[in-house]
Amino acid sequence: MAGKYYTGTGDKGDTGLLANHRVSKGDVLIEAIGNIDELNSYIGIALFHVRNDQVRAMLKHIQNELFIIGANLASGDGKKIDKAIIDEKAIVRLEENLEKLSSQLPPLKQFVIPGGCDGAVHLHFARALARRAERRIVSVSEKYEHDRRVIAYINRLSSFLFVAALYLNFSEGIEEEHPTY
Repeated sequence: MAGKYYTGTGDKGDTGLLANHRVSKGDVLIEAIGNIDELNSYIGIALFHVRNDQVRAMLKHIQNELFIIGANLASGDGKKIDKAIIDEKAIVRLEENLEKLSSQLPPLKQFVIPGGCDGAVHLHFARALARRAERRIVSVSEKYEHDRRVIAYINRLSSFLFVAALYLNFSEGIEEEHPTY
């Protein structure tokens, strides 16, 4: 007999956190966790469209780290959960990947209109989702104690997604479009 894929415990509009207490599904913390889940899901869509193996490997690693961030936020009260820690190494790895890709790009002198090849379009959208998640996590930090490295990681992630989109366009010979004022 298969296990149930639902509990019914949230039918009254609340949900459980890893710290064994419940909060409203409308709480800013749950919204932030949902933003991370949405971002992770969208990176899964982007993976379907990104053909560059180097960028794909980076994105797969990021997906795992987003699960860690979700668990970190779900601690709800700043408790350290051993498996839910984003350490400095994760942030440094994002920075190194940013440098690896950006070192192959021409200097950026103007704003970029999101677009280009199939993979880049999806990474641009993922970047916007990362920025929204970051804003929500900042709101969470005003109400809950949590690991501040999460904000740094998401901030760096949005930069990585932007550079990865530029890299995909550049590697496919697609010129970036820029706004005219």
